[in-house]
This record gives sequence, structure tokens and C-alpha cells, in this order.
Amino acid sequence: MSADLTLYVDTFGRLVLKRPGSEPVVGVVPVRCYPFAEPREWISLCDERGREILCLRRLDDLVPAAREVLERELSLRELVPVIRRIRDISPPPEPTTWHVETDRGETRFKLPGEDHVRRVGSSSAIITDVHGVRFRVADVKKLDAQSLRLLERYL
Repeated sequence: MSADLTLYVDTFGRLVLKRPGSEPVVGVVPVRCYPFAEPREWISLCDERGREILCLRRLDDLVPAAREVLERELSLRELVPVIRRIRDISPPPEPTTWHVETDRGETRFKLPGEDHVRRVGSSSAIITDVHGVRFRVADVKKLDAQSLRLLERYL
């Protein structure tokens, strides 16, 4: 079923869903149902009023063109920066200050305590700062040696 649908962005910048035998749905809003451990699974496609039109089991079931459009639209909606490198963490006592490089640039944030770093699945982590902003480490194993050493103290 997922392979039969078409997703594209119209000239007004709206996401359009087209399924065989039905009219196009304009203004589709993609929403991750999550869990964080499986970001490529369970994507809900909602209409402009927030009503679910279709729930996709896996992004990988889509044809490449539709998957690329959907991934691009999801990235525009998501506010979870991905940590690529940990430059430094201030020494305790808490809160500690983290200096990191993310997919959105370099930043610093305060971590209220070690319990605000959670392992998600076997290889990723979620870090929540003092303001409730979440940062994600997509794959702990892919961090450089220094970043991994700094993060391991909290996992």
C-alpha cells in the first residue's frame, strides 16, 4: 500500500498526498508517532485539521521519491537537534554546561543532572537540558573517541 502513494510539494509549498483511486489531499502534515528508538517507523499523515489520513508503518516501504519528500518535510517540522560531537562538559557539581556540535550548528546548554541523559534503544540517547529542549545522539557508536568518553559518564 505504501508503495502506491505519491507525495509531492505543490507550487504553494504544501505537501500533497495522492493515492490511486482518490483525490489528492493538499496540506498534509507528517507527524512522527515515534518511538525515538525507531525514527523511521510509524509516521502519521494528517490533514490540515490534524485528523489522521494514513499511518505509515515504515518509511522504507515508500518508493524513493516519496520517501525523500517525506523525510525533507519531517526534518522541517522536527526541533530535536542531533548531537554530532561533544566538545566539552564542565565538571560537576550540577548543573553542568555542555558544549556540543549539532546538525544545526554549535551550541551550549545546561544539563540539570545525569538523570536527564537517557539511553534509547541499543545505540542512541536523548539529552534534555534545563529548559526542556531535547537533543538526540543518533548513534553513540559513531561518535568520535572524545565525545564517546564524555558521554559514557552519563549513560
